[in-house]
Amino acid sequence: MSTDTHSPPDPTPTPPSTPSRIASVDTYRGAVMLLMMAEVLELRRVAGSIPDESAWHSTWQWLSFHQSHVEWGGWHSVHDMIQPSFSFLVGVALPFSLAGRLRRGESLRFATLHAAWRALLLIALGVFLRSIGGKMTNFTFEDTLSQIGLGYFPLFLLGLARPRARWIALGTILVGYWAAFALYPAPGSDFSYKDVGVPADWSGHLATGFAAHWNKNSNLAWAFDRWFLNLFPRERPFQFNRGGYATLSFIPTLGTMILGLIAGGWLRGEGRPKEEMTAGGRLGRLFLAGVVCAALGLALDRLGICPIVKRIWTPSWVLFSGGICFGVLGLLYALIDLTGYQGWTYPLRVIGRNSIAAYVLAHLIGDFVQGSFKTHLGQGVFERWGEPYEPLAAGAAVLAVYWLILFWMDRRKIYLKV
Repeated sequence: MSTDTHSPPDPTPTPPSTPSRIASVDTYRGAVMLLMMAEVLELRRVAGSIPDESAWHSTWQWLSFHQSHVEWGGWHSVHDMIQPSFSFLVGVALPFSLAGRLRRGESLRFATLHAAWRALLLIALGVFLRSIGGKMTNFTFEDTLSQIGLGYFPLFLLGLARPRARWIALGTILVGYWAAFALYPAPGSDFSYKDVGVPADWSGHLATGFAAHWNKNSNLAWAFDRWFLNLFPRERPFQFNRGGYATLSFIPTLGTMILGLIAGGWLRGEGRPKEEMTAGGRLGRLFLAGVVCAALGLALDRLGICPIVKRIWTPSWVLFSGGICFGVLGLLYALIDLTGYQGWTYPLRVIGRNSIAAYVLAHLIGDFVQGSFKTHLGQGVFERWGEPYEPLAAGAAVLAVYWLILFWMDRRKIYLKV
């Protein structure tokens, strides 16, 4: 990792016609990372402790719902959008990063080598964080950082290509990945889901007919991992992932990043041969792409062609979640960059500009921070809020420390990059 610097935040309105750094992108990334870090609030525990007769019971149930992932098919919560948003924004940032490197005089060869190195570091960092507390290295590649790392180098190459090549690559990935799953044999009536970690009371989540090709721990990606992950040293042979997540999901995740790459190109004003795209043109394209992608993904699911399954990143999920990402980015772009008023976004941009640091903090120091509060302020420091709210108070304290560390880094222009 290395440190990099950015100019300090400018509270004054900035013209939208020639964007150099898009505040809405940092804000969106910051909101996504905040949602991820906010898992320390443990809203499910809080909701489970609130009596049913309480006036706040339904509110806490709703908050808890949106801090959980859908079990398999479909989409149901804000939390489901964290990983696709983060992946999408990697693509959005690439055109700006690449343009900046070339503008500073870096050779294309050096930039390409750096992209390959960055991909390897992201994969390694994902494996490292997944291995914390284990007896040996946990070689799995389904986490967010490893998935992005596995697709980052081809994304970089597409960043150098013409926009048409990006669309062709996206189509090839989506159609090819769908076909690979469709051609792999669906589980038969004698398939034992119990042997691959699917509980007996989970039958409501298992599809029949054509959609069964995408059932949990019985699909192409699961079969690949039964071979691939056992090439690495392990405590015991890999049989299945309890959540159904898979290494091969990096391929459609690359599709999500390509959608972001397309959006980033539009934000930079690409798309017209002789003149820069107007701000209104950028906004229009983002919203149109959002509607088309979301509708197409939903149609593929409803027509039974390809189910929306986040955990194995089906092509319909790429399109549906990508459409939401286009829409959210467009809305933030209109509210922040087109109005020019960015000051209110600073707390989120503090996180968004340092997303790698935020990710690492959330995976490394949570228990240490909470333990430190108890050591120095008393073991019952969080109990004074009442038993139901104790995990919420503890999580809020940890979350505040995360932000203060990122604020300190931002004030000193320290930005962790790989």
